[in-house]
Amino acid sequence: MRNGRRTISVLLVAAMTAGLAACGTTEAAENVTESETPENTDYNFTVSYDGIQTGDVSSGVAVHDPSIYEEDGTYYIFGSHMSAAKSDDLLHWESIADGYNKTNPVYGQIYGVADEAFAYAGSKNSLIQTDDKKTHVWAPDVIYNKTTGLYYMYYCTTSTWNASNLCFGTSETIEGPYEWQGALIYSGFDKDTITGTDVLDYVDEEYALKNYVRNNSYNFEEYPNAIDPSVFYDTDDRMWMVYGSWSGGIYLLEIDPATGQVIHPEADEEHNVDAYYGKKLLGGGHKSIEAPYILYDETTGYYYLYVSYGTLTSSGGYQVRVFRSKTVDGDYVDMNGEYPTADVDHQLYGLKLTGNYKLPSLERAYMATGHNSAFIDEDGRQYLVYHTRFNNGTENHSPRVHQMLMNGSLHVDMLARMMQMLMNEDGWPCELPYQTQGETVSGTGYETDAVVGRYFVINQGTNISNDIANPVILYLNAEGTVVGREAAGTWEAVDGTYYMHITIDGEDYSGVFCQMKDEAGTDVMTFSAVGGNQSVWGVKYIAE
Repeated sequence: MRNGRRTISVLLVAAMTAGLAACGTTEAAENVTESETPENTDYNFTVSYDGIQTGDVSSGVAVHDPSIYEEDGTYYIFGSHMSAAKSDDLLHWESIADGYNKTNPVYGQIYGVADEAFAYAGSKNSLIQTDDKKTHVWAPDVIYNKTTGLYYMYYCTTSTWNASNLCFGTSETIEGPYEWQGALIYSGFDKDTITGTDVLDYVDEEYALKNYVRNNSYNFEEYPNAIDPSVFYDTDDRMWMVYGSWSGGIYLLEIDPATGQVIHPEADEEHNVDAYYGKKLLGGGHKSIEAPYILYDETTGYYYLYVSYGTLTSSGGYQVRVFRSKTVDGDYVDMNGEYPTADVDHQLYGLKLTGNYKLPSLERAYMATGHNSAFIDEDGRQYLVYHTRFNNGTENHSPRVHQMLMNGSLHVDMLARMMQMLMNEDGWPCELPYQTQGETVSGTGYETDAVVGRYFVINQGTNISNDIANPVILYLNAEGTVVGREAAGTWEAVDGTYYMHITIDGEDYSGVFCQMKDEAGTDVMTFSAVGGNQSVWGVKYIAE
């Protein structure tokens, strides 16, 4: 596998097992039978975790909707419900703020200006009261403003499922306190409450009541819920804010760096630009899509737009999807060159990176993996951050961090103990199955003997459900064939690299190999590959 690119012709001789093709099942994988085992008696297709050590890597904190920021080797995550934590290794976190209280060192200043900060939404005293009469401050994102020399936190106050208000605060230090500066964007109003917003400062009343309000209610299917802001710089050093959740979809507005305020554009209906809400990128029709986060990678030349589908509970099918674009304002498209609009089945759109899954060594299934942020470290390494729940009968959650290696930016020294994300040859992210524990991705690839063998394989599919992706057994053979109980295909490796290709069930996937440790510390060879907006993971125990 070191003599140039090795190409193996694709031959699919049988259909893949239902468990792999349909994104797994919640049934016990050990219950499969051996009735259709191929003639080679060396094959063992029974999925059993007997003899495999289990382990659980704990972050030590619960930060919901984590947004990450790095400064001088310290990593910070800021989350909903006024929570925040910091770490020096992206695995073990120390809480620095947690909960709605005036003494909260990061967020607590907001209570000093509560009448102004919660004037529209987010408290029991707001113009639109919170459903539960409690305080709601969600989904913060922190950025260093190069113009003002201050840290800016963008977040939302929210009262109902569509009555929300994007706001921002500033601080001289990353740990705060962040002082409330003003409101930005409003949603969820009707003809009576619209005067409590700034909407009529940018559009005339006739337009607002015709478009934003329908039957005296907010037109939520066409216009956004003003939550989940994320702010970033483009390649021209212009600041942008992407935001939105369900309702009318995901929107983009430019930010004035001198003030931190949004720049309202001229209306352009042909290109989906609204004078108040900005450019519509994806979604609509009140279908699940939220938590947008845009990250630019100079090695691929793409802006990557990460979003979450499903609902955020453990039974809600919460998951991470990704689209990409060569320009900051789109079009953001998936692996098929498409994106979801209000009138389509959106689960068919967007590369699904992670959802619910169970793999060997995991003591519990991972559920509701979503609401991510992402960043590029000073050494060029990239990371994806999200929270996950578990199938333990609770809604407890914990942050997880994944590394991404982009084309042309492979680094040998991986110091962080995290799950990894690698980029395949085509510049799409490939998430490795486990949290990393200091392993090194080989920049020159792996020998045949290292990658052939028996793999536990799951397919994340494209569905939105509470189903758990459980593994089936596939063998990668030295001659380039793939054999399963009812399936066969082919695989190939790109010599001198960690890139690989595999064909399963007639679908071509392009991905990566990486030797790593599972969560119990056992050495494993893994592959992660993507195709048709699906992610396929494989885990081989090296000792076998």
